[in-house]
Amino acid sequence: MDLVAFQYDRSFVLDALCRGEIDYLEHVSEAAEADFFRHLLRRDVLNRLAEHYPTPREKQEVPVWLYLASELSLKLHGAESYHAFPRVLRSGGLIDALGPVLGGRKTTHPETRDVTLSCPGFNRKNDYDRQTPCDQDFLRKFARDTRVDRLHTWFNREVPRCLRSLRLFDEEGLFIGDGSYLFVPDNEHYEGSDLLWFDEHNHPVDPDKVDLRDKRYQQHRCYKLVSLIHINRQLDFFFVVAARVVSGRRHECPILYALVDEVVRAVGRDVIKVLIVDRGFIDGAQMGRLQQDYRIETILPVRANMDLHADALGLTRLRDFRWEPYVRPLPARPAETATPKPARVVKREAKRQQTLAQRKAEVQAETHGSAASVPADPPQTLLGMGRGLLSWSQCPVPLTAVVNRERDEQGEVRDWVLVSTSPRRTAAAVRSTYDLRPAIEERHRQYKCFWDLTRMHSCAFSLVVNQVLFVLLAYTLIQAHLVLRRRQELNRSVWERAWELLSPTMEVVAVYYRQRFCLLTLAEYGRILLEVIEPVRGKLRDRLLQIEREQYSLLENARPP
Repeated sequence: MDLVAFQYDRSFVLDALCRGEIDYLEHVSEAAEADFFRHLLRRDVLNRLAEHYPTPREKQEVPVWLYLASELSLKLHGAESYHAFPRVLRSGGLIDALGPVLGGRKTTHPETRDVTLSCPGFNRKNDYDRQTPCDQDFLRKFARDTRVDRLHTWFNREVPRCLRSLRLFDEEGLFIGDGSYLFVPDNEHYEGSDLLWFDEHNHPVDPDKVDLRDKRYQQHRCYKLVSLIHINRQLDFFFVVAARVVSGRRHECPILYALVDEVVRAVGRDVIKVLIVDRGFIDGAQMGRLQQDYRIETILPVRANMDLHADALGLTRLRDFRWEPYVRPLPARPAETATPKPARVVKREAKRQQTLAQRKAEVQAETHGSAASVPADPPQTLLGMGRGLLSWSQCPVPLTAVVNRERDEQGEVRDWVLVSTSPRRTAAAVRSTYDLRPAIEERHRQYKCFWDLTRMHSCAFSLVVNQVLFVLLAYTLIQAHLVLRRRQELNRSVWERAWELLSPTMEVVAVYYRQRFCLLTLAEYGRILLEVIEPVRGKLRDRLLQIEREQYSLLENARPP
């Protein structure tokens, strides 16, 4: 069955309602999830993603777009099992977004009198009336049978194309490359997993170089996730445009540069302009290739044991080498609202700031005491630059080195070096761009902890990859939805907090007529009914009675709960 789309047309449906001509109506909550799926359907996102999905079925009885919508709904609710699909449908907004033709209707179970769903489905093979558009076992088998390599290729091609079609790529073209470990239960049956040693910060360690009797070192079974993420300088979004799940022992460096190639093939050369990575992705040949073939600038810190690091520090001893102070840019604030603050609020805030400053001065006076003492110098960062470095033989292009001299409050100085393949960017621009990278740690915490990226009960590698990629897809699409709705400030919150802010819903009546619908408040719907006159009132009464009888007869042959 093809997608049946409903167009929002308020005037058309209101005219039909006033004539007593409606196809169906229902009481719904205008929830955030329903709005999200309506947005995907209206912009044809699900259809575009489904068009090239690597389906494992030769015969398509259930549309692929509905499978994708069901997976996204499960991930939005943090459901760890496909058996939760009926519960998620009853409590979520996907059914409301699909409408009565595909999503089904709420009805009363003939035996238990519980309110449940009755869905038309897509074939006539069921012995019992349907309570979901597709069975949860269909979702599980469909995911299990999808080939992992084809699923990776689909994600890394169609997700960036989808974002491009929605015009969500920022013009500055900032991308972060990263590798992260995904821990799973210590079960050797997890296909393709590795058992590795980690320290207390979950960093991998070499068991031959540490004392394993130290309790800080623990073994974890894991996979590795290598991802390419698009951000902007204001950190309004965090779009995962490409990802690959591999065994824990594989090195992430060649995988990341292969992901860059996949995205460039999918959306062209002018999307990725700056690639920000850490020391784990040092590869001079690849950095040079990206600059020469795609005009992609790479920014990364170099290791202290590299000759390039020593050469950059050697420049600081030259007579004409110059240092400049670095002032970290202030974080971007959301735009101020047009409504001015009341005068009493402004006065109260000014008094609060004055009190805080006074208390801070008192604490400093107590710390230094009455005796005259020399206050510690404030921390300072100095930047120095050297251009056109050719000492790294593996890199075929000249490099720009930025020496960072950090002095803390105790006066201790630490030098470290950033390199870039850009010949034009200033030292402050290189440093401020690299400073965006730590944001990835907070975002990893979000989709590992709050989206439960690794809650995988199945040991099949295909289902592990499916869980990871669809969590990342849901995380990316919900951020895209909020950006398009101009609610991008919610992307900085964890999903539970964003859901709370989106959750205040409005109880409405959805009225459908000839593939169009409108949403009316309860008061508005009641007023319209009171204003309807005969003979339209009798016609509308008969139609509502017919809809009521159909609802009670939807589950004549329901499966016992």
